Amino acid sequence: MLVVDDDETVRDVVRRYLEAGGFGVEVAGDGTEGLRLFAERKPDLVVLDVMMPGLNGLEVCRRLRQTSQVPVVLLTALGEEEDRIAGLRLGADDYVTKPFSPRELALRVASVLRRARMPSVSATVGEMTDGDLVLHPDARQATLDGAALSLTTREFDLLAFFVTHPGVAFSRVELLEKVWGWEFGDQSTVTVHVRRLREKIEADPAKPVRVATVWGVGYRYDPVRS
Repeated sequence: MLVVDDDETVRDVVRRYLEAGGFGVEVAGDGTEGLRLFAERKPDLVVLDVMMPGLNGLEVCRRLRQTSQVPVVLLTALGEEEDRIAGLRLGADDYVTKPFSPRELALRVASVLRRARMPSVSATVGEMTDGDLVLHPDARQATLDGAALSLTTREFDLLAFFVTHPGVAFSRVELLEKVWGWEFGDQSTVTVHVRRLREKIEADPAKPVRVATVWGVGYRYDPVRS
């Protein structure tokens, strides 16, 4: 696991809590060093501070997503909603706001890793097909018209849940709970993941065919198969 934060105190506290939880931890003091260590050590997860001098966390996240789908948990300043949304759009899996409880961060990290390593909720049904969209839950991979989709852990889980619950409208709160097991969380997280998912599976994300908005409720998946 890799922790990237320019604050030495934060790095030390996070490292100690994660190590107490049984994780092996590497630390980096800036974005450049973080990218170097990531390339060398290939960690299972990255905890990434957004506000760093030089190469900030959002740029580091963007570069990571060019080559990897490793889970990323962002550390953001309280009230910096734009940074949180930008990070989720870039493919971050979760975020914790500063000042934060190290225990909460450790729990979030464990949850993200567990979701990344375990088969999705739909794994028991085997391969799923909806027209030109095919999901392989055991491999946690999906293709559209034969081309592989680059999906984060959160995006894959959301898509798998939608495909296995066609025609049912779910609120954002229900999706937080049912897809990711969050008993609390920012509902904008769901909005951002839906937007990113549409960009990857819809021919025209502005006029979605599969992931429909149900005004006053949330979202519904409409299969295209006959």
